[in-house]
Amino acid sequence: MTTARRRMRSSGVAIGVTALMAAGLTGCSSSADYAAVCVDPETQERVPDDECDDADDDYDGDSVGSSGFFWYYLAASRSYPGIGSRVSGGTFNASKVSGSVQRGGLSSSGGSSVKSATTKGGFGGSGRGSS
Repeated sequence: MTTARRRMRSSGVAIGVTALMAAGLTGCSSSADYAAVCVDPETQERVPDDECDDADDDYDGDSVGSSGFFWYYLAASRSYPGIGSRVSGGTFNASKVSGSVQRGGLSSSGGSSVKSATTKGGFGGSGRGSS
C-alpha cells in the first residue's frame, strides 16, 4: 500500500501577501500642501477651475492671461470658497508656495479645509496635481 503524500500550503504566505498589499494601499494616500482655485483677479471671486489656463504666468496685478483668470494658492489648513465667493488668505504667486500643489478638483460649493479636500486614496484618486 502506497501512502499518498499530502502537500500542505502554509497559511503564513497568504497572510504575508495580504499584509504587504494592505501596507501598500495605505502608503498610496497623499495630501497636497497647497491647493489652487481659479479666480477672477478683478473681482477676487472664485470661478470654475476649467476657466484657468495652466500655461498662464502668475497674476502680478498687471498680467493679462489668455483666459483672464488665474490660479489662487491656498495653504492646506485654510478653508476655500465656493464658486462666486471672494477669496482671501492666499496668493496668486506660485513661487511663494513650497511643497506639493493641487490645481483644481475642489468642491464648487467650498469647504472647511483644503487639507481634507485634497486627500486622495490609492485607487481612483484624482485631481490636476502639479509639483
